[in-house]
Amino acid sequence: MGDFGRISVHNALGGGPVADILLWRNYYGGGAVLIGSTILWFLFEKGGYNIIAFIANNLLLLVVILFLWAKSASLLNRPLPPIPELDISEETVLIAADEMQVWVNHIFSLAHAIAVDGNLKALMLVVSSLWLISYIGSFFNFLTLIYIGVLFSLSVPFLYEMFQSQVDGKLIVVHKILHPVLRKADIVFKLIPSVQYRQKKNQ
Repeated sequence: MGDFGRISVHNALGGGPVADILLWRNYYGGGAVLIGSTILWFLFEKGGYNIIAFIANNLLLLVVILFLWAKSASLLNRPLPPIPELDISEETVLIAADEMQVWVNHIFSLAHAIAVDGNLKALMLVVSSLWLISYIGSFFNFLTLIYIGVLFSLSVPFLYEMFQSQVDGKLIVVHKILHPVLRKADIVFKLIPSVQYRQKKNQ
């Protein structure tokens, strides 16, 4: 992989405001996400706050403040609360539905490959992934796991972009070592007859 074949990390992350935050090009956005997630984690994990009660109490306070603001504005001839029209466009819903469809179809294809085709390679991939998630999740609770994910999201892309050439060099070496092993494993998986092949043979 040379410099011409190297992709931009910013483009790989979508090239939008989210990529700017993850790569710390938007310092205020990255800092706000880091500080906000740290405060929330500290409140719920160390402070003992309940998430549902916290959200409900804040929404209750917000609704009461907006109501009193609107009533006092009408009595004192002051401007109303600056709340925009909250309307989700049909285009946004279609984009979200398309993204959801891709993930759901991928999950269904994996389930079909395991349950119907008897694909041992897909089974081993799913089992190893679920085992890894279960193993890591046994050390942390769900909220701490999300917080660790936020920290990784704000650090790994940034560090990778800084040391991309060095990391790519190491990854190429690892790929050269693992490639023959993965090819042999793929040949072994192909030698194992699938359920669908057995059914056709029996028919």
